Amino acid sequence: QVSPALRTPRLPVWLCSVSGRHSVLFGTDSRLLSDWKSEKIFHLYFYSGQQEQTQTAHLTIDTHSHHWEEAQREGPCSPGKRRPALEMAIRTKWAGATVSWNGTDPFF
Repeated sequence: QVSPALRTPRLPVWLCSVSGRHSVLFGTDSRLLSDWKSEKIFHLYFYSGQQEQTQTAHLTIDTHSHHWEEAQREGPCSPGKRRPALEMAIRTKWAGATVSWNGTDPFF
């Protein structure tokens, strides 16, 4: 029998399959489960368990940013609109969100 806490998590947790690899994306703010207002700017953590990932990646998600602000931050040699697969997966829930990797080199 599954405990009630596993059926209704207290914190937001997503099991992901990104580029054929299984991983977990989670948050530490329980308001993300019940209060849509907390979805403006929030933090998520990503762990893949792969050897190349030595620590959990801390991501900042901004759902109210504007596409022109993101374009100004890109350098002249930027690959344009190409984004890591994890960012694209996050955007399936929060369309148009910008993802800051907070100093970690994006992977996947």
